[in-house]
Amino acid sequence: MSTGWSLESIVSEALPMSDLVAALKAAAEPTRLRILLLLARGELTVKDLTQILGQSQPRLSRHLKLLTEAGLIERFRDGSWVYFHISDRTAGGHLARRLIAAVEGADAVARRDRERLDALKRDREQAAQIYFKTHAADWDRIRSLYVPEAAVEQAMLAALGTGPFHLLVDLGTGTGRMLELFVGRYERGLGFDLNQSMLAYAESKLSAAGQNNTQVRHGDLYDLTLQDGVADAVVMHQVLHFLADPGAAVAEAARILAPGGKLLIVDFAPHDLEFLRQEHAHKRLGIGTDVIDQWTRAAGLDLKRSELLAREGGSDQRALTVSLWVAERPHTSLSQATNRVGATARQIEEAR
Repeated sequence: MSTGWSLESIVSEALPMSDLVAALKAAAEPTRLRILLLLARGELTVKDLTQILGQSQPRLSRHLKLLTEAGLIERFRDGSWVYFHISDRTAGGHLARRLIAAVEGADAVARRDRERLDALKRDREQAAQIYFKTHAADWDRIRSLYVPEAAVEQAMLAALGTGPFHLLVDLGTGTGRMLELFVGRYERGLGFDLNQSMLAYAESKLSAAGQNNTQVRHGDLYDLTLQDGVADAVVMHQVLHFLADPGAAVAEAARILAPGGKLLIVDFAPHDLEFLRQEHAHKRLGIGTDVIDQWTRAAGLDLKRSELLAREGGSDQRALTVSLWVAERPHTSLSQATNRVGATARQIEEAR
């Protein structure tokens, strides 16, 4: 399976000369290069960078503005906070990764920056641990209502297949468990979430496990900072029932899928446990296969698999059933593409 994320595509991607000069000028300054090296290890705020680099916020804001204007990095707003990361959807971002790879790993300044970044992450992890201890009882209560998580994960592994996937994207990554589950089946894993405590915990876990080919970041599931067709696999595990517009999130997931790519969705089947809406912010009380089929078809995907995972002894009226679906982005043949072009041409001609 082929995606836009490979060393060959990055190397072969060309920039207009003016854009290339601007990008190189933006990166060719010590502080801005240090910023790029730090952002390669995860997204950060201006406040984070002031702590690590020991420079004023106005000065760093100017550097970040230049890097953003040159297309090397992107910004993402989450409430009153603004996060920065190296762009995954611009040629400038791909160039930034090539420049970063050329920096000697033993450089003293870069090593000191990494140590300060690691200390910052440890502080975040401690805050995240407190968050998880506070909510652990609530999550355990919900888990007790459905089939054991191990059984769900085994079904997910079987449904998505062994790959290998160049890029696997986990939407609503939470603790990063899906990136752990599918490790060994992807070359690069990328998780998106809006919860800072979740992301801090996920980043800590993945780092401790030595998963250097994974990264988590803040991300809007309705507007991902990724190019069209770059992912071989997208996972949405227990996410859709929290969203105000889950169909739009499915459409956005479909947008980033490569031809032949798979979208794996896991969520609850329709139920009537109203306390989940009242106490745990569930916006939908489960989702039916007919609705998933409607959303995936509207997004240009083919629904290939539907599976129900019910708890043994399912007579308990409070039990939940977990549903699993796999949809695929069809391969477009040359004849199909030619037919579409011809049909579009005819429509234009008829409209004249």
